[in-house]
Amino acid sequence: MARRIRRQSKAAKAVAPDSTEPTAADRVIPKPVPRWRSGLSEVGSLGAVTAGRRKQRKSRRRVDPNSGVDFTAIYGGEVATVTADDGISLAVRTVLTGGSKTGGTANWGRTATPELTVIFVHGFTLRMASWHFQRFGLAKRWADRSIKMVFYDQRGHGASDAAPDESCTMAQLGDDLAAVIRTMAPTGPVVLVGHSMGGMSVMSLARRHSRLFSHSGRIAGVALVSTAARGITEAGLGEGLNNPIVGALQVSVKYIPKAVQAGRGITRRAVEPVLVAASFGKDYYSPSAGHAVEKMIQNTPIATMVSFLRVLSSHDEATALPVIAQVPSVVLCGDEDRLTPIHNSLNMYAQLGDDSRLVIAEGCGHMLPMEDPEAVNDAIDDLVTRSRLALGRPMMPWRGRRDTAADRPAVRHG
Repeated sequence: MARRIRRQSKAAKAVAPDSTEPTAADRVIPKPVPRWRSGLSEVGSLGAVTAGRRKQRKSRRRVDPNSGVDFTAIYGGEVATVTADDGISLAVRTVLTGGSKTGGTANWGRTATPELTVIFVHGFTLRMASWHFQRFGLAKRWADRSIKMVFYDQRGHGASDAAPDESCTMAQLGDDLAAVIRTMAPTGPVVLVGHSMGGMSVMSLARRHSRLFSHSGRIAGVALVSTAARGITEAGLGEGLNNPIVGALQVSVKYIPKAVQAGRGITRRAVEPVLVAASFGKDYYSPSAGHAVEKMIQNTPIATMVSFLRVLSSHDEATALPVIAQVPSVVLCGDEDRLTPIHNSLNMYAQLGDDSRLVIAEGCGHMLPMEDPEAVNDAIDDLVTRSRLALGRPMMPWRGRRDTAADRPAVRHG
């Protein structure tokens, strides 16, 4: 719906002075509302609407499509550990689709040589379990192909080691991904899939390890899901994360760690409502999925939450986009994503290469891999099919662009 804007001419604004006009002393100038308060109030109003919808849905006895789904099943995969450059241990699970190239079955670990490796990087306050539907859905799709899927918990999240405050940087997340590639995919082409902060980790990798994306590099494709090249606290519900409470705790986590634990209730009240409110579109119904997301957020250590909020509010990985443009890519976003609004995806897509796709999932929020898994799985499957090395046609550095983003079709999933 087009937004209605009230316009007023200069003539209408000019008021002839008379005895009834209030004087300067009588005028009360309203105090401007800080951006962070606007963000939090938006969360509050959204919560009220959500509560109303829950009543309505309960009365209609809607069926939860994910009832009985075990969102921890991904941790049943093959166990591995990757040691980051600074010694932090990252929890990893691997899955082989279709068995070995010789036709038999095999336990696939870090020494395996599949035809292609797909590495999934989760978002802020989440864990690898957020890729549940990709892990099981794509395994079925690729039953006749030898593709290795790698999932890992980012530092400070899930089953990975706690991360010191000074190591909670976007640069370090990019280096962590580089370590996962070296360890879990030592040979062969690699496709990267990043959601939210995971997409930013992929962009950090591209900025710091650009040779991996060159015409002779091993990165064969990139999927950026519900993410942004710049800080998320600039617009949408993300403004609610940029508030004095979180700012004070960001200082405390470095100098007075005990103060962060003491204020964990305050932190959760300031942060969790924003993240939960942004997770799904307004008409999405699945208490099971909603509970799974809330549980991931609640189980994220307070120190991790506070430290990475600083990173999310200040990061700028825009210079990585021309690097990623050298390989096939896909950008996905829900049109009701209020944490990384759709304009972020449009801006990234406009700067990517000829072989890029844009997928807009109608009615979906920030947790796109869980809310519309088929749209995400379709996009990843398509990306693997047209991945650079899989097609045997590397992008040469001198190859010019033949079209613009406006010429490339966007796919909408309703």
